Amino acid sequence: MTRHSFQWAIALTLICIAAPLFWSCSSDDDERDPLTINTNANKNGKYPEASRLEMPRLAEGVANMLLVKRLTSGEVNYCIEWSLAKKAQRWTAFRWDASNSGGYVKREDNFVEDYDIPEVYRTTSSHYSGSGYTRGHIIASADRWNSLEANRQTFLYSNMQPQLYSFNGGIWANLEMKVRSWNTADFRDTLYVCKGGTIDRDDQILEYARKGTALQLLVPKYFFMAVLCKNNSSVNNGYKAIGFWMEHRSFYEDEKNLSPYIVSIDELERLTGIDFFCNLPDQIENQVESQVVRNAWGFQ
Repeated sequence: MTRHSFQWAIALTLICIAAPLFWSCSSDDDERDPLTINTNANKNGKYPEASRLEMPRLAEGVANMLLVKRLTSGEVNYCIEWSLAKKAQRWTAFRWDASNSGGYVKREDNFVEDYDIPEVYRTTSSHYSGSGYTRGHIIASADRWNSLEANRQTFLYSNMQPQLYSFNGGIWANLEMKVRSWNTADFRDTLYVCKGGTIDRDDQILEYARKGTALQLLVPKYFFMAVLCKNNSSVNNGYKAIGFWMEHRSFYEDEKNLSPYIVSIDELERLTGIDFFCNLPDQIENQVESQVVRNAWGFQ
């Protein structure tokens, strides 16, 4: 072997060794450099969808399962991480782009069990009936008006969290409308959203409705939303992010003022223990998650 060939052989070997450390394989349509450093990305093994940009870091252990809701076209509608132990979802993650935005389909209000979850670990209409809480959509019905099939999937009980009526129809609804207002071609190429209620820590659980019965229902004490935007801006490769953190309570003096509940993604991660947007390359992730440029989102 010549010296030149030997040097190329060494270089190729080093690349092969390094690739598993740096590869960020994606099942979505985002362009990424295969050698980009991404130390906290989801492993693209059992769940290829875990590498999508809207997905947070999956929880470890056998007590959680990933639910991927697909349309008959094969397109991913949204994903849920479900806690089998607590019969509750940790989060719902989805995206908006030009392909799944626009339109208006009639809401059918047909709530159904999620048969992808083993029966003993599901929530049903019986859990909510008489509990004192509404069935709060996490991906809202109005987030999927582009097709009847996509909208129907938002009525799965796995996509629900128990919410106080005034919270669900008040400040939380106003936040959802604000985020939907960003789903326009002049604001985004793609919006990535992860949202839910807190279930992991005892001090972040409001109560268990019907505690001690077969219909026990975990009620989150806080609700959160993490939003990532990709557009053609030259700043941070076109990425920016914002987080929201709200206490689950009935009375908010000003339900339209969302500004006090804005947090950085880093702060939201500290509060929830969830690693959001972990599939971003580390350099971009560190930049966009550490701060919120409020005026870039229409806030003062």
